[in-house]
Amino acid sequence: MSTVDSRGGAPLGPLHGIRVLELGSFIAGPFAGQLLADYGAEVIKIEPPQAGDPMRRWGITQDGESLWWPAIGRNKKSVTIDLRDERGQRLVRELAASCDVVLENFRPGTMARWGLDYETLRGDNPGIIMVHVSGFGQTGPNSSEAGFGSVAEAVGGIRYTTGSPGDRPARTGISLGDSLASLFAVIGTLAALTERSSSGAGQEVDVAIYEAVFALMESTLADYHAGGVLRRRSGSVLAGVAPSNVYPTADDAEVVIAANADSVFTRLAEAMGRPELARDERYATHQGRGARMAELDALISAWTATRKSGELIEQLREHGVPVGRINTAASILTDPHFAAREMILWRRNGNGTELPMNGVVPKFSRTPGEIDRTGPALGADTDAVLSAVADGERLARLRADGVL
Repeated sequence: MSTVDSRGGAPLGPLHGIRVLELGSFIAGPFAGQLLADYGAEVIKIEPPQAGDPMRRWGITQDGESLWWPAIGRNKKSVTIDLRDERGQRLVRELAASCDVVLENFRPGTMARWGLDYETLRGDNPGIIMVHVSGFGQTGPNSSEAGFGSVAEAVGGIRYTTGSPGDRPARTGISLGDSLASLFAVIGTLAALTERSSSGAGQEVDVAIYEAVFALMESTLADYHAGGVLRRRSGSVLAGVAPSNVYPTADDAEVVIAANADSVFTRLAEAMGRPELARDERYATHQGRGARMAELDALISAWTATRKSGELIEQLREHGVPVGRINTAASILTDPHFAAREMILWRRNGNGTELPMNGVVPKFSRTPGEIDRTGPALGADTDAVLSAVADGERLARLRADGVL
């Protein structure tokens, strides 16, 4: 049977009962906190008084609030504490004593200067798991360097392979490095929690953003070292793999068709009304199609350009050819598959505006994730959370002194 809570019998997420203390700002740490909260963990986000996490004002804003904040801050509790004040550091240490996980993305050495390093915290809580997210990791000659996601994408190798031949290395359009680091932080957290269930002991999890990027670089090292091939920017295609490209449609949309396998190419040729293409010795093999990528793409583009995207996609799917529209935010908002999978969640932000945000990934059959609240107002939970470690008089003094 699924575990339910007292809020109308709603199923609890798979991490219900896990308490996470989130320290840090921007994306690399807080996105990991968002995911853990999506899965039901209690995430207590520590923010600087007055200013809060810069993500509250990051990117496109409405009435002074970031349109990103309601999502990246969702399900979290906001507690304001000045981490640069010794009294604030003492409060955080007291909170950590009752937490399962401390998640931080400050520059290495910062937590130690504040007396909040792993060795100190585990003295109070031997089962504590401390998850570090930084540009270059907690050790090594570059560990003390500032490391934003964009820099880590360059160092990890993905920038060199992104873009079109002859152009400068391109950005993917999102904060890819930070998000990848967050995913590995969540994976590491879950692995450490699993191990703790048998050993009873916590540990440190060290996530470097450049390593999170590098982990996705496939066989590029072996390709170069043993094969003499340096993977380079190839634009919308992968060298030697065809047809697998972006193709135009009659309604000015674009679709990706991936028909590089022999059997799939045969089905594409049939859908095009050109079954002879699959028998043509120039295109009958993977190697032949790869060598004649440009002429093959020209043939396919001439065909796709005569059809509207919806009609084209339906026709190719009927023939078992992998195809997908190149979506934008506008088309995703009206996509019935996204809606059916609950991947677009409509929630009201702090200003009362209903906004769409990304749904929970992955889907759990018995303990689904849920979004109970959007990103909270700064300090909305300070008194409720800190009352467990400090009485009202102490909190009043700290607030008067600007520590809260």
